[in-house]
Amino acid sequence: MQALIKEERERSKAGQLLLLFSIILLALNMRSPITSVGPLTVMIRDSLGISSTAAGALTTIPLLAFAILSPFASKLARKFGMEVVLFSALLILTAGLALRPVGGAASLFAGTILIGAAIAVCNVLMPAFVKMNFAHQIGVMTGFYAMSMNLTGALASGFSIPIAQASDIGWRAAVGFWLIPAAIAIVVWFSQMSYIRHPLKTEKSTYKKTSVWSSPLAWKVTAFMGIQSLLFYSLVAWLPEILQEQGMSTGASGWMLSIIMFSQLPVTFIVPVIADKMKNQRPLVMIAAVFMIAGLSGILFGLIDLVLLWVIIIGIAGGCAFSLSMMFFSLRTRNSFEAADLSGMAQSAGYLFAAAGPALFGALHDMLNGWAVPLLLLIGAGVGMFIFGMGAGKEGYVTKKPN
Repeated sequence: MQALIKEERERSKAGQLLLLFSIILLALNMRSPITSVGPLTVMIRDSLGISSTAAGALTTIPLLAFAILSPFASKLARKFGMEVVLFSALLILTAGLALRPVGGAASLFAGTILIGAAIAVCNVLMPAFVKMNFAHQIGVMTGFYAMSMNLTGALASGFSIPIAQASDIGWRAAVGFWLIPAAIAIVVWFSQMSYIRHPLKTEKSTYKKTSVWSSPLAWKVTAFMGIQSLLFYSLVAWLPEILQEQGMSTGASGWMLSIIMFSQLPVTFIVPVIADKMKNQRPLVMIAAVFMIAGLSGILFGLIDLVLLWVIIIGIAGGCAFSLSMMFFSLRTRNSFEAADLSGMAQSAGYLFAAAGPALFGALHDMLNGWAVPLLLLIGAGVGMFIFGMGAGKEGYVTKKPN
C-alpha cells in the first residue's frame, strides 16, 4: 500500500514538472512571433513591394487582436476547458507561423492575424492557468513564464537580421524559424492533455460566474495594465529615433532597445516571487513608477553620457510593471476563471489603449518637430501608473465573497 502511495506521489511530481515545462514552452512562443518581425520590416516591405504603412501594420495587427479578442478567451475557457482552449490556440499559432513565410502579402497578413488571435487567448488564460494548477506557487510559476516570454522576445528581436542575412530565403527564414519551438510545444502539450484536465474539472464545478467589469479595483488593475503597455510599446517604436536625434548612432540606438529588454529578464522572475509573499504590492508599484520616471527624465534632459544607466533603469521598471500586471490577475481574484475574466478585461482595454500610443507620439513629434512633449507625456503616464498601481496593489479582491 505504501509503495503504491509513493509511486502515485512520484507520478504526481513528474506530472507537475511536465506541466511546468509545458507552460514554459508555450510562453516561449508568446512574444517571439511578434518581436521577430520589427527588425525585418524594411526587408519585408522591399521584398513584397508593400507600403510602409502596410509593413507597420504587421506589428499593429497583433495588438488590435489582443484588444478585440481578449474578452472572449475566458468565455471559451468556461465552455470548453482552459487546457483545451490553450492547446487549440497553440495549434492556431503554429498554423499562422507556417503561413507567414510561404507566399506573398496575403499569406503574410493572414498568418499574422492567426498569430495575433492565438497569442491574445494565451495572454488572457496563462495567468489563470497558473493559478488553477499552481495555487500555492503562483509567484514562482508566474516568474518562470513571464521570464520565458521576455527572453525569447528579446532573442527574436536580436537574431532576426542575422538569421535573414545567413539564409538564401532572407526574411522568410527568420520568421519561419519560430515554427521549431511551436512544434515542440505542441508535442509536449498533446502528450499530457489527459493529466492537466483533472484539476480543471474540480474547480469548474464550484465556479460561479461573476462580473468584474463593475469592480473599481478591476478598473485600477486595467488602467495599470494599459499604462505599462503604452509605455513599453511607445518606447519600442520610438526610443532608437529619440536617441539618434540626441546624437547616438543608428546601431548603438538599436542596442539600447535590446538592453531594455534584457534588463527586464531577471526582474520578471524575481518580482512575482516577491509579490506573492506580500500582503499588498504597493512598494513594488512605487519602485516601478519611480524608476520609469527617472529613466525617462534622464533621456528627456539629453543626458546622453548616462544613457546606458537610463535604459537599464527603464528596463527594470518595465519588467517590474509587467510582472505586477500578470500577478494582479491572480492576486486580486478568488479562482482561476475569475482570474481569466479579469485578465480578459484588463488586456482588452489595456492593449487598445497601448495600440494608440506609438501613433499618437509619432504624430506629436511630427507636429511639434521634437520629442520633448511626447517624453513629458510618457513621464505623465509614469505618474498615472503610480496612481492606479497604488490602488491595484492594495490587498483585496475584485468581487465580493460568495455567500
